[in-house]
Amino acid sequence: MFATLRQFAFLFVVVSTLTACAGPPVQDMSDARQAIQAAEEAAAGELAPGWLQQARISLDAAEAKLAKKAYNGARRDAREARRRASEALRVSGQSGPE
Repeated sequence: MFATLRQFAFLFVVVSTLTACAGPPVQDMSDARQAIQAAEEAAAGELAPGWLQQARISLDAAEAKLAKKAYNGARRDAREARRRASEALRVSGQSGPE
């Protein structure tokens, strides 16, 4: 009985995790866009142009993958865009999104 219950719990966790990752990365895309906007507003285009440009490139790649329904790749690129935009903020002397 316990083995069956344990197996069921494990299967539930696995299915839940896969389901959560299967959909479009809406929140990750939004976070990346907001981080880039914050960097732009903090003059990162002048103070950290390389980081800001890399963030935009990563976001463009995420949007292209999203259009192809390559959600895992889009999620990865969106997170990278956010990371790079946060670095642009840091270099610009501003605090990044938490």
